[in-house]
Amino acid sequence: MGLLLALSLFPALAREPEVLQSTLRRTGDGAQLSVRLGLEPSPAVEDALLKGVPIYFVWQADVMRERWYWTDKRISQATRTVRLAYQPLTRRWRVSYSSDSPGTPVAGIQYPLHQNHDTLADALAGVSRVAGWPIAEPGRLEDGVRYTAQWRFRLDLSLLPRPFQIGMANQPGWDVEVQRSLEVPSRNEPEGASMATEVR
Repeated sequence: MGLLLALSLFPALAREPEVLQSTLRRTGDGAQLSVRLGLEPSPAVEDALLKGVPIYFVWQADVMRERWYWTDKRISQATRTVRLAYQPLTRRWRVSYSSDSPGTPVAGIQYPLHQNHDTLADALAGVSRVAGWPIAEPGRLEDGVRYTAQWRFRLDLSLLPRPFQIGMANQPGWDVEVQRSLEVPSRNEPEGASMATEVR
């Protein structure tokens, strides 16, 4: 109860993470997304982390095929769950990566990759970026067809321990989300070619 009371005393609002980079490449290996965000946690989120509560973020990317006669069709979806936790004994931060779908029970998520960091800033840098992330296999993309990639990054409250989910909808400090769209190049590009830029 003490931590829940502390969370209610923080008036600071969460800010949408700043998009520092958002690029997309289409090669013979398919479509790869690279995004880098400026992520700053609210005091409530940072306080929970320091008390040993793991926080979960989700990256999601959908590749949509444009259809003039109907709504756009989703031809590919990729998801990556990132777990951020503080380890009081070692005073280090651990970032764990998974590719399971959001909403999977916490106990069932597998994290094959882990990275340890000395500071929260370094850990957040690892949480808030993807580089060359495959979001569509080459066989899913046809030459000359218009596709759009829509990516989203958010703090997933559904993966928090059950007591923390109560009343979180009214806690703006926990509302962390940003999303953007990119146009997928119409054809494969050779290595070294320029990447697609963000669509505003």
